[in-house]
Amino acid sequence: MLPYRPIPQEDIDHFDQQGYLIVRNALDSETIERLIAAGDRLLESDLQTNRQTNNGGIYDGFRNSISLDPAFAGLIDQEKILPIVVQLLGASLHVMTSHLIYKQPDEPDKPDTYRLPGWHRDYAMAMHDMGHGAIPRLLVKCAYYLTDLSEKGRGVTMVSPGSNLLTDNPEIPAGQVDPENAVEPELQPGDCLIFENRTFHAGALHRGDMTRKAIMVGYGYRWVMPMDYVKQDAEFVQTLSPLQRFLVGEPFDDVETFQVNGGRNPIAEWCDEHGLPKARHPQVQG
Repeated sequence: MLPYRPIPQEDIDHFDQQGYLIVRNALDSETIERLIAAGDRLLESDLQTNRQTNNGGIYDGFRNSISLDPAFAGLIDQEKILPIVVQLLGASLHVMTSHLIYKQPDEPDKPDTYRLPGWHRDYAMAMHDMGHGAIPRLLVKCAYYLTDLSEKGRGVTMVSPGSNLLTDNPEIPAGQVDPENAVEPELQPGDCLIFENRTFHAGALHRGDMTRKAIMVGYGYRWVMPMDYVKQDAEFVQTLSPLQRFLVGEPFDDVETFQVNGGRNPIAEWCDEHGLPKARHPQVQG
C-alpha cells in the first residue's frame, strides 16, 4: 500500500489558493532513464493508437500512455505523488488521463510571447457544459518533467496563480499575452508540477536545442468520466497490482451485490489508518 507521506498544511493551502504545487525530486535518476527509454521507443515507432501530434510534429505523444509500457504504468501509484494527490483531492479517485508529450524546439522566428498551447483550463468538456463559473475541482494533474527545464524558454508548462478561483478567463494586460502574475517554473529532471483542472496554464516558448520530454498523469473523482479511455483493456489490467487496478477504475473486491458506497476503497482505508480526511471540499470560484 502507499507510504504515509503527510504534506504540510501550508502546501495544501497554497494549492487551494494558487491552484498549483511543485514537488522537487519526485522521480529518481533510474526512473527518469527508464521513462525516457520507453518514451523514445514509442515516439520512434509507427504506432498511431492514441497518438496525438500537432503543429507539424512540434508536439508529439500518446494518450493513455500508462497502458503502452510498464514504465509508465509504474506512475499510477507513484509513491511520492499519489499520497499528495489523495490529500489534495480525496480518496474516491481514479486515473483519468496519462499523456506522454515530447515538445520540439519552436521555430526560430517565433516571438518570446509565443504560447503552445495557449492559456486554457483542462477538462474542456465539463466547462463547455457547465461554464467557467460553475466548474468545480474535478481533476488534479501531475506533470513529471524528464529533461532539464531549469532555464527560462525551455517549453515548460506555465501557470497563472489563483486562476483556479476565477469565474472567467484571467485578465491579460493590453499588449501582453500572459496574465500579470504568470509563473514560468524552473524545473529539474524528476520534478513534478501538480495543478488542478481550473488552473489556467500554457506552454512556454521552447528556445532550447533539445526535445522537452514529460508525462502527465491526471487523477479525478471515480464518478467523473476519464478522458483517455472508457474501460482499460483486460490484458493490461491483469499486469497491474490490486491498487493499480483500482486506480484505473476496476473494483477492489468481487462482491456481486449492490453497494451504495461503490464497494471497498483501499485509499479510503489508507486514509482511515493514518487519520486523514477521505474527502476534501476546496474553495469554489468567486
